[in-house]
Amino acid sequence: MLTPDTLEGMTHTREANAMSPGTLLERMGMVFLQADDGRVVARMPVAHNTQPMGLLHGGASAALAETVGSMAANFHAAPAQAVGIELNITHHRSVSEGFVTATATPLTEGRSVACYAIEVRDDQDRLVATSRLTCAIRQPR
Repeated sequence: MLTPDTLEGMTHTREANAMSPGTLLERMGMVFLQADDGRVVARMPVAHNTQPMGLLHGGASAALAETVGSMAANFHAAPAQAVGIELNITHHRSVSEGFVTATATPLTEGRSVACYAIEVRDDQDRLVATSRLTCAIRQPR
């Protein structure tokens, strides 16, 4: 299992985590575990990311999904910038404790658009949510 302690030698992973201070990622406790070409993985605690019923908030799952997909798109697009233009998410099961881990893998990666499939899983590797993110790639002028 990937943990923050396995980051040694993963350049993109360090780069991704270095961008987190002062952002929503930091506020929600997101940590990148892997950030390689074609695969980005991050995890987030359920604690403090719940709705009033004590379950992981669907918006928190969506934020985690968009985060890993956007990071994957930006690594693909560099030096251009990728921005999310569509996100959909289906929630399959609730989670009330532990961590959730999101993994983004490319469906398509072009010059102007990139699309990613994202799975969100709990600590028991059960599928919590599936998502698809489409990003527009803005070329430098």
